[in-house]
Amino acid sequence: MGQTWSPADADQTVEAVKDALAGGRTLELLGRGTRRAFGRPVAADAVLDLSALAGVVAYQPEELILVVRPGTPMAEIAQLLAANGQCLAFEPPDFGPLWGLPAQGGSIGGAVMTGRGGPRRLTAGGPRDHSLGVKGVNGFGEAFAAGGRVVKNVTGFDLPKLTAGSFGTLFAVTELTLKVLPAPPTSQTLSIGGLSDQAAMTAMAKAMGCPAQVSSAAHLPADIACGSAVPEVAGAGASATLLRVEGVKPSMSARIAHLADLLAGLGPLTVLDHEASGAVWSEIADARLLAGGETQVWKLSVPPTLGAEIGRSLAGDLGGRCVYDWAGGGVWLEAPAVPDAHAPQVRAVLAKVAGADGHATLMRASQEVRACTPPFQPPSPAVAALSERVRRQFDPQGIFNPGRMQP
Repeated sequence: MGQTWSPADADQTVEAVKDALAGGRTLELLGRGTRRAFGRPVAADAVLDLSALAGVVAYQPEELILVVRPGTPMAEIAQLLAANGQCLAFEPPDFGPLWGLPAQGGSIGGAVMTGRGGPRRLTAGGPRDHSLGVKGVNGFGEAFAAGGRVVKNVTGFDLPKLTAGSFGTLFAVTELTLKVLPAPPTSQTLSIGGLSDQAAMTAMAKAMGCPAQVSSAAHLPADIACGSAVPEVAGAGASATLLRVEGVKPSMSARIAHLADLLAGLGPLTVLDHEASGAVWSEIADARLLAGGETQVWKLSVPPTLGAEIGRSLAGDLGGRCVYDWAGGGVWLEAPAVPDAHAPQVRAVLAKVAGADGHATLMRASQEVRACTPPFQPPSPAVAALSERVRRQFDPQGIFNPGRMQP
């Protein structure tokens, strides 16, 4: 890797991109570097380091609006919002420990660009659903702005939403406008002990369909639950099916009681208090229960009713283990390390059981494995062609993060 540009503002970012274009150089867009292990290794000539583009531009708690530069640390944003009783409702995960890095090291730019949502995605959506505006520099070396500080209809490309999950392959972001929401005053989690994977899927579907307003649902098989740092989960010596309820205390207590009545008889019931509830959902959001070691990790998005079938099949065939998030629709699969990361088996099972409704993303593997194994679900020819046409509208020379998403 050659030269590194470290712009301090949008104007310097424009100059850096123009300089790269003039020299025929490609650029790796880099923030705090905590997500370099996500996706394919970038094959670029130089680095555009955006970490100096940091800080809060505007924060209007009464309007639920946050305008921030991409290099701003997530920890700083979380502290600011918490002081005002607010949060990013999509619950951005911190995968640093999954990749062997310290926790709380990422930036808001990386959180949005990789497009990942936490356990509350079931009810709150992901980063794209909370992105209102964006400023950036495209592959022509031109600064632009899109969206704004209100939720409104758009024509043409909805750039704030395209930004989320683009992995820096469209443009260099210099500013983000995000919707924030009031943080839940408190939360509790109802844990059902001892359910099989399939029985847990049925219980979670029943809970999500009842009036208790469950915000998150997950199932930890016994071999995963015993590794939790939450004593009520690890100490039971059995699987844990977790149902989170959030809100003001009287309403929350009534809804927990409703769930307990609805699911009585399935297994031992335990109510985790606010502190324990927050700790276990943080473990699930960050995939911390799979952190450490040299194993490979996949995240599968499937119809929730098929989660147990797919997870059991793959874990059994590959000698791995699973965590079930999103009421069974988000399956974390940990498997022994092999040169092809089990991609043929994983995608064959998805195609057989879920058809076009299944997607598999390689979340952890060595750089060598990620270079030869497609980390993202291969798109259909029509979707691939559309994605390429969109990319060329913003970066016709392909200078931003070449190789990150496609060879």
